[in-house]
Amino acid sequence: MDSALAQIADRVRAAAADQTPLRIRGGGTKDFHGLALRGEVLDTRALCGIVSYEPSELVVTARAGTPLAALESLLADKGQCLPFEPPHFGQGATVGGMVAAGLSGPARASVGAVRDYVLGVEMLNGRAERLRFGGQVMKNVAGYDVPRLMAGAWGTLGLITEVSLKVLPVPPGEATLRFDDCNQADALRKLHAWGGQPLPLNASCWVHDGTGAGTLTVRLRGAVAAVEAACKTLGGTRLDNAAAAPDWTACREQTLPWFAARASGHALWRLSLPATAPVLSLPGLAPPLVEWHGALRWVQAPASAGKLLREAAAAVGGSATVFRAASADGISAGAVFDLKSPALEQIHARIKRSFDPAGIFNPGRVAEGW
Repeated sequence: MDSALAQIADRVRAAAADQTPLRIRGGGTKDFHGLALRGEVLDTRALCGIVSYEPSELVVTARAGTPLAALESLLADKGQCLPFEPPHFGQGATVGGMVAAGLSGPARASVGAVRDYVLGVEMLNGRAERLRFGGQVMKNVAGYDVPRLMAGAWGTLGLITEVSLKVLPVPPGEATLRFDDCNQADALRKLHAWGGQPLPLNASCWVHDGTGAGTLTVRLRGAVAAVEAACKTLGGTRLDNAAAAPDWTACREQTLPWFAARASGHALWRLSLPATAPVLSLPGLAPPLVEWHGALRWVQAPASAGKLLREAAAAVGGSATVFRAASADGISAGAVFDLKSPALEQIHARIKRSFDPAGIFNPGRVAEGW
């Protein structure tokens, strides 16, 4: 065990003995999300560096504090990428934070989520024990799939020290198509119809900018021949790839004008729905920004609209949570995990106690009592 990891393990061991809460933190770019942040900061950035990278095997292993931008740059040099496009939300995002948050970008509906690319993790549990799960191949799981369990757990189960990821080659063909004067219902109909066809549909974004009906933008990725054929089939206005790339990045990072125009007192709500869900009736609220071919809808609304949003989402089999609070110093209302089943709550509680018996890791990060 190297000195940086040994020091962190000593810190965890002492915290467990004293029952001192620890707040695991890498770059801190996602501190805005979730409930109130509590505990002494445990900085992971000393755990930095690429452990191994085998481009021919499509596998990379990196330490948790490695800057996400550095990993993406390394992959790009070999013509490879993290296809799920993890958002950074600021300078300093880390590989461990990417896995712990489990957030994916515009391509998620087409290529899968972060958890689908996590092959193995090394971690410290609440007893400061160094554990390793999974490996560097897909079929390497028995019992709990702990590597995937860590994705989206927000550090409540343990401190990720190292992660192995599956990567993919950058697709050879790409095109972005824009459809103007397209309202939300028409956009959803198009996306639902295209989803049932063998098209290289990679990402989509519908937004109403306050004028006209709205604009649907889709990105195609895959074999060059498949992309070119899809462009002829779908129509629309084809955009220059170099010009469109910053907009897709802005969509991923939530820096599009639609996000920047959020009114004071309005939170950013995340509605996770079945992709086939229709337009939701949300009286008094501005139209959402729609991603993931209809499965992800961002809504700007005050906390008082929470009941309306949750009921509307639940009616179509989805959920609604606050992603960004109304003010910079506020906290996101409601738990990140929406556990409606008492049995499921008990399972989560048992897993938490198994990994972190003293409850020192990120207490209250995703729900009261967690």
